[in-house]
Amino acid sequence: MSDKENRDKNASYEQVDTGISYNAKNDPELDPFEINFRQEFHQNRGPREAFVNEYGVLIGDHIYQSEQSPLEQWNNETDPAVMSGDQWVHPYKDVGFQTTENREFFEQGIVPQGYPFMHSDKDVAYKSYPSGEPDEKDADKK
Repeated sequence: MSDKENRDKNASYEQVDTGISYNAKNDPELDPFEINFRQEFHQNRGPREAFVNEYGVLIGDHIYQSEQSPLEQWNNETDPAVMSGDQWVHPYKDVGFQTTENREFFEQGIVPQGYPFMHSDKDVAYKSYPSGEPDEKDADKK
């Protein structure tokens, strides 16, 4: 990751508060959900401690539910973009790090072999036929 990319990533954590009472009784080094990142992934990740993001939601406590979360107050007026961004993801303790693909990448350096837009039970990369009919060259393949 370049220095600019590191600065941009850390900018999203500038609004977070890690000086919270929750952290006084928890050792961020002893987290069962944290994976063993390779050295190249340790730099400039963001806080190791749980933090309160700009919406008042505690991130990194593994409860994944908070009264302050927009998910708990969702309505037709809620813009889904409010739930996007690094302020919703813990840089060391996110549940997504437990997937096989992420563990292999961050712990062993094995680059994922999936192609863009992979899904476990859907092929979203297929050619679409707006008319509902296959192209002539594909029709004879049946």
